[in-house]
Amino acid sequence: MKITIGGDISVRDSRELFEGCQGAVLFGDVIDIFKDSDRVLVNLECAVTEKDTSIKKIGPNLKAPLNIVKTLKSVGVTDLVLSNNHIFDYGRAGAFDTLNEIQKHGLGYTGFGENEEDSRKNMILTDGKIKIAVIAVCEHEYTYALKDRMGARPYDPYDTNDDIFEAKKNADYVIVIYHGGKEDSRYPSPRLLKACRSMVKHGADVVLCQHSHAIGCYEQFMGGHILYGQGNFHFVWKEGEDGKDGGYMWNTGLLVSLDFSDNVKVEFIPCTVDGLGIRLAKGEEKERLLNELSERNEELKNGRWKEKWREFALSQERYRVIPKELYEEIAHYFDCEAHTDVCKEIYKTYNHTNERD
Repeated sequence: MKITIGGDISVRDSRELFEGCQGAVLFGDVIDIFKDSDRVLVNLECAVTEKDTSIKKIGPNLKAPLNIVKTLKSVGVTDLVLSNNHIFDYGRAGAFDTLNEIQKHGLGYTGFGENEEDSRKNMILTDGKIKIAVIAVCEHEYTYALKDRMGARPYDPYDTNDDIFEAKKNADYVIVIYHGGKEDSRYPSPRLLKACRSMVKHGADVVLCQHSHAIGCYEQFMGGHILYGQGNFHFVWKEGEDGKDGGYMWNTGLLVSLDFSDNVKVEFIPCTVDGLGIRLAKGEEKERLLNELSERNEELKNGRWKEKWREFALSQERYRVIPKELYEEIAHYFDCEAHTDVCKEIYKTYNHTNERD
């Protein structure tokens, strides 16, 4: 059984092409990879709706035209991953439209539910010989399900590991798709590295981290495969070219091909933006992307990733909002679990008030 998984897909500058179902222009020779796969999963990082029912949040509200689902099906996508920080950007109305379009065109989906408990349903893929459980989770950023409200399947260090452990009892393989990690970082935080390794210890065979919009680094750990950053799949946005690397990070990503015919064989297939579409990277471009990935993989082994992560974190000026005279006190609240519990109970984000009436 062969499964191909793509990273983040949303609609920015390519909206008209999705409205016109121009699959060949949007995906080029990537379609050939899909044709050679039994199942193709991509992360749909937007609501599929024409409604203007955006929720309150920090950051953009993303949506796509209804025809995006029809277009994805036409190029070979079979299943959509919905656990991310944008799927509930247009509230219940947008979510209902999204699910209606998915069901209308007969695609599978995972990572979304009527409430937190319902969202924790795994996707099961099988060819009659082997069974694969897919667990899609996201970090806590505005669209995750609550006990009494629909939303994306949230990551929890306890619940998620329990879910992985239980899934492995009945499945031959477990794939975890983790929507999290810091945007633009090529390296995991120490917490993320521990979390992903813990998922492997609890039974995950493959852990793929999405959301960072950057190709990160990869390691094999205790027989499991962990990719810390898959990069964008189809997220064509010319403003993304304004970055310090000229958009190189934003405009490149990896397809992950998983072959389960004999254990798990993993292949990374680089893609790049081409106009308003994407294509497979070739020649020197492909070689550069894979060589850079290999170099970062070595940094995971020799420990240099910790320096790289710290360097990245210290460069993030947007987080320097705490007055110096309160720094030690606030830092203590972040550092101590008991204090953090109290702060979370007192200070609620918009996610706890959106769509609650």
